[in-house]
Order: sequence, then structure tokens, then C-alpha cells
Amino acid sequence: MERWSEVLLLFVLVTSFAVLATDRLSAMIRILAVQGVLLGLLPLTLEPALTLPALGLGLATLAVKAVILPWSLLWAIREAATRREVAPAAGYVGALLLGCAAVGVAFAVSTRLPLPPERAPLLVPVALATLMMGFILLTTRAKALSQVLGYLVLENGVFLFGLTLADRLSLLVEIGVLLDVFVGVFIMGLVVFQINRELDSLDSSRLTELSD
Repeated sequence: MERWSEVLLLFVLVTSFAVLATDRLSAMIRILAVQGVLLGLLPLTLEPALTLPALGLGLATLAVKAVILPWSLLWAIREAATRREVAPAAGYVGALLLGCAAVGVAFAVSTRLPLPPERAPLLVPVALATLMMGFILLTTRAKALSQVLGYLVLENGVFLFGLTLADRLSLLVEIGVLLDVFVGVFIMGLVVFQINRELDSLDSSRLTELSD
């Protein structure tokens, strides 16, 4: 099972890079849906035997991250009539280079952390790298929807890091985190819709134009 978890983690890393490299919002959302599927499968491969908590966490993750959130975000871009992101502040090549630097930092930091020996060796480095790439996406993109996607990538990194302690945390805690993410994205979707209605644009830099 450990070999499968390593493969899934590598694909999670690839999908994070893919989100950094594209400007089509619909493609970014679909890539995140694929990442949600990978995250949903991970709890099943990290345990030596299939358990009810791991199965429940995997199914809840698949439902929220691979189905509900992507569907909600695709609806949002249709309502906002926006398809592409403007070029990132660092450029696409610059964003990918920052992503590569994040991977290097993540692997360097993970060697200094007291990790559970029974967990997949790539789990913490990929978690940290995914978290940092989400932060890069959040800070280098201008459109509010892209920033929502950056928040989701960042949260996926937090979710991966939480899997290092999955055997010590109750299922209710993990499900609570997923529900918090769902509510957070729902609220951000409403904010995005309001921004688009008031400014006829999703460029977050234009928020300075709002007034009473």
C-alpha cells in the first residue's frame, strides 16, 4: 500500500504544478478536482488495512473536494462570465520556478522534522510543497476566483499534513475540517459574485474602487 501512496503523492505534486502553469479557470478547477480524487484515495493507501475511519474520510474527501467544490466553482465562472486569468504577477515561468523552489524548501525542512516512521516518506514534503504552491497561487494571481483556487490548494496541503496524524485524530475532526472548507468556499463564491456584479470584473486589485 505504501508504494501506491507514494505514486498518489507524486501525482498530487504534479497537479499542483499544473495549476500554477495554466491560465484557464475551468482547467484549473478540473485539475483541482483530479487532485481531490487523489486526496480521497490517500487515506485508503496510508493504512496497512482498510478501516472504517479511513473509508469515511476518503469518501467525504471525494464528495467535497472532487465533486461539490469543483461543481460550485464551475457554476461561479459561468455566472461571472470569466474564463481566463490575467498573467500572474511573477509570470507563468516565474510561478513555476517559485513552485520548484517551494519543493526544494519543503524537502529540506521535512528532513528536520520528527516524522512518524510508519507514514509515507513523501507525505510531509508534498504537504509542505502543496501548501506553499497554494500560497504562491493566492498571492500572484489577480482574479478573485484564482485566489479562491489558491486557497483550496493551500488547504489541500494542510489536509495532507493532517494525514500524518490521521491515526491519532478522530474522524469527526477531519470531517469538521472538510465542512469548514466547504463553508469557506461557499462564502468566497458569494463574495466573488458580488465583486463581479459591482465592478463588472473579478480583478481583486479593483476593490479599492468600492465605496459606501
